[in-house]
Amino acid sequence: MDTKSQLFRSIALRSVTARNRIMVSPMCQYSATDGVASDWHFQNLASRAVGGAGTVFVEMTNVEARGRITAGCMGLWNDTQRDALARIARFVKAQGAVAGIQLAHAGRKASVTRPWEGGKELTPAQGGWTIIAPSAVPFGEGYPVPQEMDTATIADIVSKFAASTRRAREAGFDAIELHGAHGYLISSFLSPISNRRTDRYGGGFENRIRFLLEVIDAVRSEWPNDKPLFVRISCTDWMEDGWDLESSVKLAQVLKSGGKVDLIDCSSGGVDPRQKVNAFPGYQVPFSAAIRSRAGIATGAVGMISAPEMAEKIIADEQADLIVMARAFLNDPYWPMHAARALKAKIPWPSQYERGNIF
Repeated sequence: MDTKSQLFRSIALRSVTARNRIMVSPMCQYSATDGVASDWHFQNLASRAVGGAGTVFVEMTNVEARGRITAGCMGLWNDTQRDALARIARFVKAQGAVAGIQLAHAGRKASVTRPWEGGKELTPAQGGWTIIAPSAVPFGEGYPVPQEMDTATIADIVSKFAASTRRAREAGFDAIELHGAHGYLISSFLSPISNRRTDRYGGGFENRIRFLLEVIDAVRSEWPNDKPLFVRISCTDWMEDGWDLESSVKLAQVLKSGGKVDLIDCSSGGVDPRQKVNAFPGYQVPFSAAIRSRAGIATGAVGMISAPEMAEKIIADEQADLIVMARAFLNDPYWPMHAARALKAKIPWPSQYERGNIF
C-alpha cells in the first residue's frame, strides 16, 4: 500500500490496528425490530467495510429498551441481539476493517417517532415509554419531563453498560465507543444545562463526570485490556453557562490519566434545542486539535468532512488521529476508494470489484 498519504496510514490502538485513518461513524438507521439488527443493518455496514474504511462502527446501540431513541433503534440487552450483531462483526472483520460498536442510552431524548415520522414524542397508545435523566428537566419546551434517576437507577444503568459490553465482546467486536454526546444520557450528566442534581452526581465538574467514569469502569471490567475504548463527547453545548471546550479538555485529561480510554470522538451540541451552531465543513476540527494537543490523547475529527483533501490535511497537520464520517458515507459507501484515487494513494480494491477500478 502507498503510505505517502497520511489519511491512508495505518493506526494502532492497543492491539488493534486499522488499515487507515477513516472511520465510519455510528449512524442510526431506525430500522431494527425489538432492537435486533436486520439484513438492512448487515448490508449497510458490510458495504462500508467492502468500500475500504479502516474502522466501521455499528450505530448507537442501547443498553436497555427504554434507552432507545425510537422503537426502531438497536439494542444489546439480550443474546438474540448479540447473535445478529456477531454476523455483522464477522463480515466487517473479514473485509479487513476494524469492527466497532457504540454503546449508549438516549436518556431524556428517548421514546420518539422516527425522524421521517416527525421525531415527536411517542404516546402510550403508540407504545411510548417512561424516559429517565439525571434531573427532571425536559429537553426543551413541549418535550416530556423525564423521571429523575435515583442512585439505585444509576447503579442499574451502569451495570447494564457492563452487560452490553460483555455481549459486544462475545459478538467479536474489536472496539467500543461510549456515546457521551448530543444530549443523550451520559451527555446530560456532563452538562450543567441538563444536570441540576445536588448529590454526588451533580453540581461541580467532578460530580458531573462521575456517571461517565463509573460507566467506563464498568465497561472496562468486561472489555479486554488489549482492545480500545473510545468516548464520543459534545465538546461544547453551544450555549452560555453550558459545557464547553475547557470542560472537554479537562475531561480528556482525566480520561488520559485514568488509562482506560484510548480516543476522544470530538462532536458537539445536542443538549438543548436553543443552541446556536455555525456549521460548516471542518467546524469541529478545532475541538479535536485542542484536545489532542492539550490532553495528549488520540482524537477523532467529525463534522461535514467530505473532501479527501480536507481529511488528508487534518491528519497531516496532526489535528486528529481519525476522520469520523457519517453523511459522506451515506452518500458513498466506497468513499475511501475514491478518496485514495483523489489523493494518488494506491490501495487494494476487493478482487471482485477490481474490474471497476478504471474510472
